[in-house]
Amino acid sequence: MCGIIAVLRRPSSREVPELLELFGLLESVSNSFSLHDPGMLEKQVDSLDFVNSQLKGLPGFLALYNNESLVSAIEKSLDQLFDFFQNPEMQLPASSDDVEVLNVLSSKVRDLAWSIKNDRIGSYRKVSALTSKKFIPSQQGFSILLSLEQALSGLDRLEVRGRDSAGLQVLVWDHDLDDVEIPRDRLNDMLFRSGSIRKSSNGSLLFVYKTASEIGDLGDNTSSLRESMLSDDLLAKALSGENVKANIVGHTRWASVGLISESNAHPVESSIGDQESITTVQNGDIDNYADLIASFELEIPNGITTDARVGPELWQKNKISGISTEKAFMSAVRNFEGSVAIAGVDVSQPENIFLSVKGSGQALYVGLTEDAYLVASEPYGLVEITNRYLKVDGEELISKSGEKGQVIRLDMNLAGTLEGLVRKTFASDTSKVCEKDLSQTEISTRDIDRGSYKHYLLKEIEESPSSVRSTLRGRLVKKENGEFDVRIGIETLSDQLKLDLKSGKIRKIFVIGQGTAAVAAKAVEIAISTQLTGIAIIVKAKPATELSAFDLVSDMSDTLVVAISQSGTTTDTNRTVQLVRDRGAKVIAIVNRRNSDLADRADGVLYTSDGRDIEMSVASTKAFYSQVVAGHLLAFAMSEVVSANENSGKEEILEALNSLPEAMEELLGIRGHISKLANQFAPPRRHWAIVGSGGNVIAAEEIRIKLSELCYKSIASDVIEDKKHIDLSSEPMILVCANGITGSTVDDIAKEVAIFRAHKAAPIVITDSEPNKFPDALDVIPIPPTHPDLAFILATMAGHLFGYEAACSIDSQAQPLRVAHAVIENLTNDRLTANIVTPNDEVFDYLREDIRKVSNFFFDELRNGRLNGHLEASTSVRLASLLRYSLGEIPLDLYQIEFGRVGTPSLVIDELAKALVLAIEELTRPVDAIKHQAKTVTVGISRSDENLLNISLVKRVLETGTSRDSISYETLKLLVSLDLAIDEVIGHTRYRISGLDGDKPTLTILDRAGVSVGIQSRVERDLELRGTKHWVAINKKVLLTKGLRDERTILLIPEVKDGETTGINLLHISLHENLGIQEIRTVLNGYYNRYGAIQDAVRETEPSFRDDFLAEQSVEQLLIDSVDSVAERLRRFD
Repeated sequence: MCGIIAVLRRPSSREVPELLELFGLLESVSNSFSLHDPGMLEKQVDSLDFVNSQLKGLPGFLALYNNESLVSAIEKSLDQLFDFFQNPEMQLPASSDDVEVLNVLSSKVRDLAWSIKNDRIGSYRKVSALTSKKFIPSQQGFSILLSLEQALSGLDRLEVRGRDSAGLQVLVWDHDLDDVEIPRDRLNDMLFRSGSIRKSSNGSLLFVYKTASEIGDLGDNTSSLRESMLSDDLLAKALSGENVKANIVGHTRWASVGLISESNAHPVESSIGDQESITTVQNGDIDNYADLIASFELEIPNGITTDARVGPELWQKNKISGISTEKAFMSAVRNFEGSVAIAGVDVSQPENIFLSVKGSGQALYVGLTEDAYLVASEPYGLVEITNRYLKVDGEELISKSGEKGQVIRLDMNLAGTLEGLVRKTFASDTSKVCEKDLSQTEISTRDIDRGSYKHYLLKEIEESPSSVRSTLRGRLVKKENGEFDVRIGIETLSDQLKLDLKSGKIRKIFVIGQGTAAVAAKAVEIAISTQLTGIAIIVKAKPATELSAFDLVSDMSDTLVVAISQSGTTTDTNRTVQLVRDRGAKVIAIVNRRNSDLADRADGVLYTSDGRDIEMSVASTKAFYSQVVAGHLLAFAMSEVVSANENSGKEEILEALNSLPEAMEELLGIRGHISKLANQFAPPRRHWAIVGSGGNVIAAEEIRIKLSELCYKSIASDVIEDKKHIDLSSEPMILVCANGITGSTVDDIAKEVAIFRAHKAAPIVITDSEPNKFPDALDVIPIPPTHPDLAFILATMAGHLFGYEAACSIDSQAQPLRVAHAVIENLTNDRLTANIVTPNDEVFDYLREDIRKVSNFFFDELRNGRLNGHLEASTSVRLASLLRYSLGEIPLDLYQIEFGRVGTPSLVIDELAKALVLAIEELTRPVDAIKHQAKTVTVGISRSDENLLNISLVKRVLETGTSRDSISYETLKLLVSLDLAIDEVIGHTRYRISGLDGDKPTLTILDRAGVSVGIQSRVERDLELRGTKHWVAINKKVLLTKGLRDERTILLIPEVKDGETTGINLLHISLHENLGIQEIRTVLNGYYNRYGAIQDAVRETEPSFRDDFLAEQSVEQLLIDSVDSVAERLRRFD
């Protein structure tokens, strides 16, 4: 998990704006701002947008730089707007009929005001801080400093994807430094570490700055890079040149291959002999990097162990062969196996940056703005300067030969335009970039600003009261008589939908979602059911996948689906919505994102918060509370439409909804107490459970999801009274959600808690009752009181806080181990690069103090039982033993007895480093991300597999009687590949297999048809399973072959159930005589990668492989003959 950033900017032709005029516009907006007049508000949005756009780029920077005295006044004017939004009394008018319009416009005002202050003025201040005091930059120099600051800001945001090292290179030309003397150590560092410089024959200079540290916080790396640049007088002098230009490429790394070191940090360089320098940055792994090093005889210096070094080395090697740098780059990437994204620079072509993406797991985003391109590996890396981008995907652009992936060349002279983006397939076919290829993101830097918080998750939990307020704003209205009323507009409940509800046409309501949204759906179901009591409408909550799989009927015109989603892009939910709409159902979306797929598909939309309340953390929290609150508002609105449930205690619930944000803020005040409990009870317990009764069952389910995500545990969620019948023998830590409980039920729950404690469980009770009501609880989390119907929301919030603090507590146990591992890494890197050669016998002495510190911590935690919950026993034993060997507490002579190898100091330290890594992995909890970065994984119930069943060969196999359930997915894909080669199925024989796990398995004919009927089968006289059929049965693999006696072409397909081959379907087929190049390549690739095998066999003796020769061979020969025979014919053909 890494991050790529790049900036390519051309000289600006726009005049510097008059800052005084822009200040006047801002003053006009801030002095007259209100939310009462949508028309006026729209004009104010236009004014702010104009100011923001004028302050972009170099002209905007110079306007601020030349008028520094006005900057503070501008900030003061902006602060007036921020103060307005901080005052709840001055926000949306309670009686407004334009709630959604005003919500959209007010959100734009906040975005623009934020952007002017933090992106424009903030960038100006940071550029000023990067500016040398010795050498004043030229106007073009300031343009480069602006690009540098934007790259560094992008890296800051991308660090959530990985931060153990970072690097940034600046390639400058036209710099007026032709005669400057460059220190030899900066020119000759073959490991391309921080401070290195490369000089090109065209006069361009490449500066590189790097930092590497396994230990540190977000932002530390970019701070280090800034300091290195600011202290580099040579760079500062270059930027004083009147016509100086630059391109910039950077990277933040989370090491997966190679040590954490400056030499492994990106950019990485190849400089073979006297060749011009070539550099790349890379996301993802080159899976075959070791093979490429051997195959192409690449020379990698000692001290560089990252797979990424293969990229520039192979690029350089290709270029030396005489092809253009673009084709050489393309050829290099084509050789990579795996999923990779790469940005590269050839110093001999400084006006270009080359990009490529291959495979499905990576992407790049090319942002287009005035006079510049900004490239980032995530959209949030470029939103500071643009929201308009081209996504570069490794799966979308496919060459005529079927090869996926693409290459893009950025041209500085056309920077910021579509014309400067030259996009090609790996076959060098040009694919013009058009306006329709571009996307826009609604995310702004306001959404992704982490502020002073260590984690996005905590920031988002603490923003929850504000999110709930925004959800209620303009919808929960206090009337003149002091009572509350719910106002939901026609954008949610259209007149037709109201009529359908009132007339009784709607008889079913399904509330759906996935994950957390599915839990919220259960709460919304209860709210709607309660408010529609007495009305003949069935209300059910279901995961979206359950509705699409089991509850679809042909006519759903009597059905309303309430679909809940945080982002509006959940594949399962959106697919289900489309399916029900196709059948006549109406859909209301409860969603947080305007213009999302779900919002576009729904008949009505109820936006949570302000319709754009972004969550950066994988673990969604504030969205859940707002979804539940929005569901209650919708329930009351429906009730009013059908005139139902007049005596439902409506006023009490509405009053509680109105005061819910204050209760949430009060709950945040006890975070310190929750942190203490999480730190005390979470680390020692391996098994956890969450229980609740009534509405608190919903709280328990949602808390379980978040604790599972944050703490990497499988956690039980049960009804309180059921828990004693289930798994108390595991002695779990139990969070008991007992909020909003009254009367004797409190006593009943207290008795259950006593049972938990008696079974050595560790119960912690979340409650608004007096703590002394639960004397057997280990401790209590006290919750502010609210209406019983809403109490579970506060219990959930307390559980979310507990989960956050528990994850931080577990993660903190890994910190001393990280420190020790970093020391070992540094020593290893020094020994590799030969800067410091520590004799083998002195390794223990060199590391002893650091190892002793971690050893003391580790054994203290081990003795206290605090590692019992999350460190595997085998890891603990191994680490404990290796720590003792490292400290000399156990003689090295005994090492061989314990580990089976002769013990040496270096070996012990190497094994200790591995054991530390394993322990660190088991204890690390990233909080804002989860293991395997689930946010980047596309999830969905892909019903598209059904399309495979419509392929001709697959349909024919199923028609012969083979069950779909007996065909594995691998077999299915293989049949789809072979379909292109098969002209006709002319008969079949299906066999049943018995006794496969015995000594003499047998075959029995089940069915036969076509030409098979007239062919005598050996099985009719000998039932033994043997030969090719035995091979197919044992290996469970499809086989295309010819009959030994009759030379008929046959396809043998295993039928597998529960992992055992139960039958074989033998198809008699005829093959096409020949196929085109693309078709035969597809067939051969799909049939056990036969294409690669043939290619390898040919290239054993030949320098190249000609695809066009394949088309001259018969399909039968290519698929059935041995690979060596095919290869031999292709050689002779050549």
